Amino acid sequence: RKVIQLPAHEVDYIKEKVTLGWTPDVIIGRKERPVSCGMRTPYRLFSKGIFDIDTLPMKGKRKPNGHQEKRGKQQYQRSIHDRPDNYPDFNSEFGHLGGDTIVGIHHKSAVITLVERLSKVIITIKPNGRKALDIETALNQWFSRFPKNFFKSITFDCGKEFSNWKAISNQHDIDIYFADPGTLSQRPLNENSNGILR
Repeated sequence: RKVIQLPAHEVDYIKEKVTLGWTPDVIIGRKERPVSCGMRTPYRLFSKGIFDIDTLPMKGKRKPNGHQEKRGKQQYQRSIHDRPDNYPDFNSEFGHLGGDTIVGIHHKSAVITLVERLSKVIITIKPNGRKALDIETALNQWFSRFPKNFFKSITFDCGKEFSNWKAISNQHDIDIYFADPGTLSQRPLNENSNGILR
């Protein structure tokens, strides 16, 4: 494999953003400043010791406190790869949300996080529990406060808490998509906002 080398100003930029709580996915995905590498390169640089892995949010670990997710993944149907055909102006128009959940202490409760892509506004919603019906009820109540079509789409991960997505989509006329399993770079704003909220 070719030796990875980044210009000094790009290295300094990545270090600066990581100290602010950004993950490499967010640094590359937001395109705030050009960086001459792909999503995976910064992680390789961390693993090689060029950057200090302890400065990464959660020190590079996916789940806090050593918690292992046991709920499984749902059989999702609408892929994130279908989204560009339906929304060619996705990157420049208001109304597209990224959605996720943050698990609370003792892993009994959760908070729904939504991030509007264009404005970068973070919304937090507290459901009564972590189950799919709890998530559906909380999202239905929140979306009911807005005119139909105010929000156009949501992109979730594949957790089972979002398995009632069709009911949410039908009630509020909003398209719902799912990222590929284990691909954090497809939802960089969610990963960054969740790290900040944690």
